[in-house]
Amino acid sequence: MKYKKSVYRSLALITQFGINMLVPIFLCVALGVYLGDKFGINWITIPLFAVGALAGFRNIFMMAKKIYAGEASSGHSSISGKKKSDETFSGHPKE
Repeated sequence: MKYKKSVYRSLALITQFGINMLVPIFLCVALGVYLGDKFGINWITIPLFAVGALAGFRNIFMMAKKIYAGEASSGHSSISGKKKSDETFSGHPKE
């Protein structure tokens, strides 16, 4: 059962990465096509594609950073040898 959870979690994570990358690209390209047709500047699609790609990379980076920080802090012990759940917000052990 645990194996199925990890497979589904990995599949959901990969899907999230794809959506976080593709949505900004499609939105910026659609905006570029619309602006190109409306104002007659078809070249605007290329810079907007680049902006969408950069936004997608930023989304993936922020998501990966959050996931990595969550994995690093969950279940690992701190420097003092106690689990993080035994410490208060300030980092001092509970009394």
